[in-house]
Amino acid sequence: MNYNLNNHNDNDTTLTEPPYQKTSRVLPYATQNLTDLYTLGKKLGQGQFGTTYLCTHKTTSLNYACKTIPKRKLICQEDYDDVWREIQIMHHLSEHPHVVRIHGTYEDKSCVHIVMELCKGGELFDRIVEKGHYSEREAAKLIKTVVGVVECCHSLGVMHRDLKPENFLFLGVGEDAALKATDFGLSVFYKPGEIFTDVVGSPYYVAPEVLRKYYGPEADVWSAGVILYILLSGVPPFWAETEMGIFRQILQGNLDFESEPWPSISDSAKDLIQKMLHLNPKKRLTAHEVLCHPWIIDDKVAPDKPLDSAVLSRLKQFSAMNKLKKMALRVIAERLSEEEIGGLKELFKMIDTDNSGTITFDELKDGLKRVGSELMESEIKDLMDAADIDNSGTIDYGEFLAATVHLNKLEREENLVSAFSFFDKDGSGYITIDELQQACKEFGLSELHLDEMIKEIDQDNDGQIDYGEFAAMMRKGNGGIGRTMRNTINLGDALGVINKGSNDFN
Repeated sequence: MNYNLNNHNDNDTTLTEPPYQKTSRVLPYATQNLTDLYTLGKKLGQGQFGTTYLCTHKTTSLNYACKTIPKRKLICQEDYDDVWREIQIMHHLSEHPHVVRIHGTYEDKSCVHIVMELCKGGELFDRIVEKGHYSEREAAKLIKTVVGVVECCHSLGVMHRDLKPENFLFLGVGEDAALKATDFGLSVFYKPGEIFTDVVGSPYYVAPEVLRKYYGPEADVWSAGVILYILLSGVPPFWAETEMGIFRQILQGNLDFESEPWPSISDSAKDLIQKMLHLNPKKRLTAHEVLCHPWIIDDKVAPDKPLDSAVLSRLKQFSAMNKLKKMALRVIAERLSEEEIGGLKELFKMIDTDNSGTITFDELKDGLKRVGSELMESEIKDLMDAADIDNSGTIDYGEFLAATVHLNKLEREENLVSAFSFFDKDGSGYITIDELQQACKEFGLSELHLDEMIKEIDQDNDGQIDYGEFAAMMRKGNGGIGRTMRNTINLGDALGVINKGSNDFN
């Protein structure tokens, strides 16, 4: 059950529908009717606002899960905004292998529908109940997945705020089935140092600082720590007969490591739990530090440096691309829907502190300084160059989108066709050197070695690029192209670190 002081009572039949709701929409655009494309089946689950159904695509016969949210339950503009934010966050995170992937959103007069990947293996909660508790190795594997999702969220500027076993589903019924995070209904975008005061979450899993109405992303690590305690023992660490009793236990933070099965559980596991459930959020482990803990890693040796954040890995890939691929990715990024790039817009705003629409050298330098980075100015300059496609000296929104959008999106056929058409101005089916020259002018690029660029991509040596060659170039890994750029790929370190440093309370 979610605990939210701001929530209305779903069972309160005296609520009247505000006049504006008759014309209000969650999505900023019209969609097809869900039932034109899908057949709704049995009910799979019930949430605070929505009901999840099995649904089948009429053309492909593939099965999905559909979360249907009746608009009558959205009683104010804030509720509408919350649903729209949930959709944006799902798109922002859904390329992660352990996050349920969103397939589409639909809206009609009475409901909003979110179509997602179907997880047939049930909730983590049900598996815990069935097993009683997990072995340490099994628990370590599961918590590594849970905290990996938390690290991804935080590196992309998202706080989940409702981590619990019920919100993790198994993709299949087998023991080795992948575990997937779902339900981002209480998730929010956040900026480094931002403090939240609204009390949200679920009673057993809520962090003490949330109850004190002064918290940040560290609260997600606390919730993950509670999940780990339950995985190993089968019971929550803070328990009472009433919600208020549970909250009192949480605020005291006393952990029972005396009862069964704790005497037989390793000191290393207990050490990790204590550090994840530290009452002081400033002293609590970050998600990355949890993943580096000796109990989590298989070889008992922590890695020397932090894992790549999601932003960092994307920028590393981007910086190693040739200029044509960068231009094409910008074309694709600027044509993606608002819901697909909403999360990246929030990240851009976080770094663009003067709201000018561009990230300057000083903004990047200040952002790095804010989180204690000691990079030299010459190194920061190299960071700018990696994403500054038009060499303007700043990173504009389009460049930022191109550099950080997930590569999965560029590989979709419709996006590749769209990008190819942008360059193939005369519709001949080939990109010529003249058309490349024209595109470079549009992007503000000059003095590129266009002959060499075409040679790299032109597999049949006819002096031009056909669609097959273009698509192969776009889908090709980083090896073999842009090798000279491999020493200037640290911009992602900057952007990832800016978010990773956000665990410090002011």
